Amino acid sequence: MASRSKVDTPDKNGPLIEDIRLLGRILGEVIREQEGKAAFELVERVRQLSVAYRLKSDVQAGRALDRLLKNLTGDQTVSVIRAFSYFSHLANIAEDRHHVRRRDHHEQQGHLQEGSIAMTFERLGQADVRANDVAKVLRNAFISPVLTAHPTEVQRKSILDAERAIAELLQVRDTLTTERDAANNELLMRARVTQLWQTRMLRYTKLTVADEIENALSYYQSTFLRQIPRLYGEIEEALPGHDLGTFFRMGNWIGGDRDGNPNVSAETLKMALRRQSETALRFYLTEVHELGAELSLSLFLNSISPEMQALADRSPDANAHREDEPYRRALIGVYARLAATLQELTGTEALRHAVAPQNPYASSDEFLADLNTVEASLQKHHGAALIGPRLRPLIRAVQVFGFHLATVDLRQSSDKHEAVVAELLKVAKLEDDYSALDETARRNLLVALLHDARPLRVHAAPYSEHTVDELAIFETAKVMLQKYGRESLRHYIISHTEDVSDLLEVLLLQKEVGLVRGTLDDGAVADLIVSPLFETIGDLRNAAPIMQAYYALPGIAAMIKRSGKEQDIMLGYSDSNKDGGFFTSNWELYRAEIALVELFTSLRAQHGITLRLFHGRGGTVGRGGGPSYQAILAQPPGTVNGQIRLTEQGEVINSKYANPEIGRRNLETLVAATLEATLLHPTQDAPKRFLEVAAQLSDASMAAYRKLVYETPGFTDYFFSATPIREIAELNIGSRPASRKATRAIEDLRAIPWGFSWGQCRVALPGWCGFGSAVEKFLGKDEAQRKEGLTVLRRMHKQWPFFRTLLSNLDMVIAKSDLAIAARYAELVEDKKLGKRIFTAIEAEWQRTNDALSLITGEARRLQSNPSLARSIEHRFPYLDPLNHLQVELMRRHRQRVEGDPQNERVQRGIHISINGVAAGLRNTG
Repeated sequence: MASRSKVDTPDKNGPLIEDIRLLGRILGEVIREQEGKAAFELVERVRQLSVAYRLKSDVQAGRALDRLLKNLTGDQTVSVIRAFSYFSHLANIAEDRHHVRRRDHHEQQGHLQEGSIAMTFERLGQADVRANDVAKVLRNAFISPVLTAHPTEVQRKSILDAERAIAELLQVRDTLTTERDAANNELLMRARVTQLWQTRMLRYTKLTVADEIENALSYYQSTFLRQIPRLYGEIEEALPGHDLGTFFRMGNWIGGDRDGNPNVSAETLKMALRRQSETALRFYLTEVHELGAELSLSLFLNSISPEMQALADRSPDANAHREDEPYRRALIGVYARLAATLQELTGTEALRHAVAPQNPYASSDEFLADLNTVEASLQKHHGAALIGPRLRPLIRAVQVFGFHLATVDLRQSSDKHEAVVAELLKVAKLEDDYSALDETARRNLLVALLHDARPLRVHAAPYSEHTVDELAIFETAKVMLQKYGRESLRHYIISHTEDVSDLLEVLLLQKEVGLVRGTLDDGAVADLIVSPLFETIGDLRNAAPIMQAYYALPGIAAMIKRSGKEQDIMLGYSDSNKDGGFFTSNWELYRAEIALVELFTSLRAQHGITLRLFHGRGGTVGRGGGPSYQAILAQPPGTVNGQIRLTEQGEVINSKYANPEIGRRNLETLVAATLEATLLHPTQDAPKRFLEVAAQLSDASMAAYRKLVYETPGFTDYFFSATPIREIAELNIGSRPASRKATRAIEDLRAIPWGFSWGQCRVALPGWCGFGSAVEKFLGKDEAQRKEGLTVLRRMHKQWPFFRTLLSNLDMVIAKSDLAIAARYAELVEDKKLGKRIFTAIEAEWQRTNDALSLITGEARRLQSNPSLARSIEHRFPYLDPLNHLQVELMRRHRQRVEGDPQNERVQRGIHISINGVAAGLRNTG
């Protein structure tokens, strides 16, 4: 089996199909071995009927499948669900491998891929953008994906680890040249699939914040620590001789995000930073140890720099065998200092010691200086070839990750800050009822307090548990900054920012613990960037006026200038969607960005303050998901400017970053898109007519969406019956509750489980609802008006990146929805008339949206312009459908359960596994 045969096959999808068949066959053999012949034949029967029903529209097969699934016992159901869930996971692995394989093939053929650094530099060159200009942008850039946990995370770390092992074996398989090697490779794969089958897919206990931290750290170990330096290396090759700065940073919410999560505290913040530091330091220790083994250079054969000699002389290594090996001696000393740093920052021990840990580094800059000394000596004394393989990536890793690994964001809801400030003021006898004050009075009081050097807390006075806990976060943040460095904590995000006082309250709480030093009229400096999060439609509309009023307050602009000249503003895709629907959410985000850029253009000119937008994107299209590259390029003009942060959530983290090669490609697209958006200006100011039409569509879309979701009698009952939201709320898949309050109101439900539930039942309503009605209203019934309107919409699709990207995402979400399956979920509604009435309304709006999409794009079939995703769905969905059918059946049994029935546990477990499998099959449901 020659290594190139797979790539050069006439059918470019042949290798993918071959891999899927291989993994499916191995899974089948494991099932036969573990569960018996009958179980294997049952799974095969379900598979055959599902494929016939999906791909051949065989109605008889559909009916037979339905009968078969309904008559399964509890044990049979769980076994079948496990089989198809694991098949979804294995198919993902095969697809990822094929994606890398195809990309490698294109590169070998000299075909540049969109989103690659190579393609971006080609475009920059064609536009006569000089290397100096690119390097200047990168030196001032800040690009940061931010990993977040959420209430629908369904992956266990044990499962992730086994899947990574399978992915590595599949990659190795492409390089094998003998049948014996291929057979051995398959045996190893079979062992890992056996491990998967015998590993519990679900947690028996509620996921803790500590579990979420460990899950996130596994991606650093597998991908980020090695692939980000590799990405820098590719850019350095394209810009030889230019200093790039450290433009790429990782962010993290896990352990610091308290909004709606009572389990996050000062202790979890300490834990997150400690474990992050340990992950970075252990990686450095391993690399320094390996580097010492490689740099066995002898003074008898080569010279070294005086600085290198001094570094070697400072080493406590006195072994006579290494007396002439200065690099080894120096690196043993470096290792000893790193080991001591590990002890000091994390309280843990290094795995190996040539000499005792001693003299810890005060900062990562000191460690970096030692590595730079080694590099400079090698460079000067004929050792340049030894720098590239390990030393240069290690230096880059230290520059990016420091001793903190990732910046942890702090986040809390504005009403929680208000409660703390109110209590502090009441106990201090400064204001008896702060919450009753109007906004003007609040601002005046808070500004006055920020001009006062005195703290608010009264010594020995009793405060509520809430106030004590919230202040403990700020106090801990101050200690952690001193311990782990400036990059460990940078941002304090305020959820539900509704007015200027929300920002001032956080500044006041920072001042209370010393995170703001000085007063507004006397050199105040803030350690944490106060970052408002504008989430609802109303909040987005008020974003620019709020920030303008904030910066108009005396002393604020000067303080921000002294504190680093940075202003992060977070925009919420999820809650704005839940509030106003898919199109309106995107439109109001677009408008808010334009207004903020206009404001900060003036602030930059006056004070040098840089605006950085933080995009709170989720996995689903309804929560801002979709390809990051296109999304960044579609941003309004002037909004990127080398600065971007965006969240990565849930299953999307696994989909993007579990495979190291795929992970690097995804990181690469962020850099490529940021450079193109900044230097090539792909978006220009949209024509006035386009903006007018978008506003009209938004008004109509929001009206249609809210009429269905918030104004239709019984819609909430339908949602809680026809989706697995009740079952999701019971899952041990997140550390926070699914709702912010103990109600069934959609307003109080967190946006993530809202979208996740609709994805599970294959409706994906947040990703399309309202658009069809909006287009229908805009076009009207008059033929001339309709013709003119359609011409404008088609021009918008062709000429306006914002609209084109929006419709591309709409295309994807419509293609992944399946109303035939969704109808099965609607049957779960006890009030049959209600179920039929609301499902009919959903179905009609879906059809209107699908028709509108075809009308505007001219594409009769979904994903006509995205054949790779279309093929993925074609291969994947016949194996996904049985999971949905079984999920419906088990939800019915679960909701009719009798207390004490021993079958209840099996039914519940089957539902939970099916949720895992459907999420894996859809890939962007989080």
